Amino acid sequence: MIHLFEPDKFYLSIGSHPPALRIESGDTVETSTVDAGGFDRNGVSVSGRGNPQTGPIHVDGATPGDVLAVQFSKIWPNRDHGFCRPRIAANVLEPGHDSGVENHDIFNFSLDFGSNTATIKDPSEGLKNLSVPIRPMIGCFGVAPDRGQAISTATSGPHGGNMDYRGFEPGVTAYLPVFVEGALFHIGDGHAWQSDGEILGTGIEISMDVTFTLSVIPQKEIFWPRGQNKDFIFTAGNVRPLDEALQHSSSEMLRWLVDDYDLSLPDANILLGMYVQYDVGNVYDPAYTMICKIPKSVLPEPNKDALVSYSA
Repeated sequence: MIHLFEPDKFYLSIGSHPPALRIESGDTVETSTVDAGGFDRNGVSVSGRGNPQTGPIHVDGATPGDVLAVQFSKIWPNRDHGFCRPRIAANVLEPGHDSGVENHDIFNFSLDFGSNTATIKDPSEGLKNLSVPIRPMIGCFGVAPDRGQAISTATSGPHGGNMDYRGFEPGVTAYLPVFVEGALFHIGDGHAWQSDGEILGTGIEISMDVTFTLSVIPQKEIFWPRGQNKDFIFTAGNVRPLDEALQHSSSEMLRWLVDDYDLSLPDANILLGMYVQYDVGNVYDPAYTMICKIPKSVLPEPNKDALVSYSA
C-alpha cells in the first residue's frame, strides 16, 4: 500500500513521540521534509531549526530485536533554493587556526533543474564559477531509541540520527535496529549536495519530497545502522572520537560477514582487510560517523537469513 502523508508537526528529537502515521510492513510512504532551518517547500517557517523530523511512522509488527529496512526510492528537492553555512568546523582545523568566517554568514544557493546544478546567489569573484551537481541525500533519519530516550537531531547513535552520510541517497536500503514497538521511524534534513564529512556543519540545506518503503525483518540482530546500494554493503559507526566510530563500523561489518555470508572469523578478517573502504560520514556533529564498506563483487553468496535477501 502507498500512503500519501502530509506532515503538520515536526520534531527536533528522535524518540517515542506519538505516531503521525501507522502503516503495515512493506508499505510505501510518499511525504515531504522541511529544511534544517524549519522552512518548507514554500519557504514558510513551520518548525524550529535543527533538522526537524517528519513522523514518526509506526510500522505494525515491529518489535524490539527486529530490524527495520528503509528502501529509499525518491529523495528530491521540492523548491529551487537552499542555504549553506560557509565556516569550516573548528575541530576540523588545527587548534587556533581561524577560518576567517563569522558564524552568522550564510550562502544562499539557486538550483537549476535543467542542468541539475546548484550555484551561489551573488557570488564573490573567487566563487563566480562554483557549480555543484544536485545529488540529493538525507542527512538525518532513524528509529526511536530504547529506554524512552528522545535524542537530539543534532547527533546520532545506534538508532541512526544525524549521520550526514552522502551515501544515504535514492536507490539505497538502510537497516536500523528496532528498540520500541512500531519502530517509530523519523526522517528529515535533506541536502541537495554535501561533500564528505559535512565539515561546514551543513550541506545545501533544502526541503525534499521523499518516497520510501519500510519493511520489518523479524528477530534479526544488528547493533549499528547498515546499508546497501547496487555496488556495496556498508555499516555506520556513530560516536566520538573518530577512531571509536571506525571501530564500531568495522566490528559491525565483521559480524555481518560472519552472520550473513557464512564466513569463518579468520576468513572474514582477511576479506575485510583486503577489500575494506572507509568513508567519512561527518566530523561536525556531537557524534562522528564513519562508514565501513565492502564491494558486493568480492562477497560470497548471502545465506537465506541475510539482510540483502529482503531487499527489492
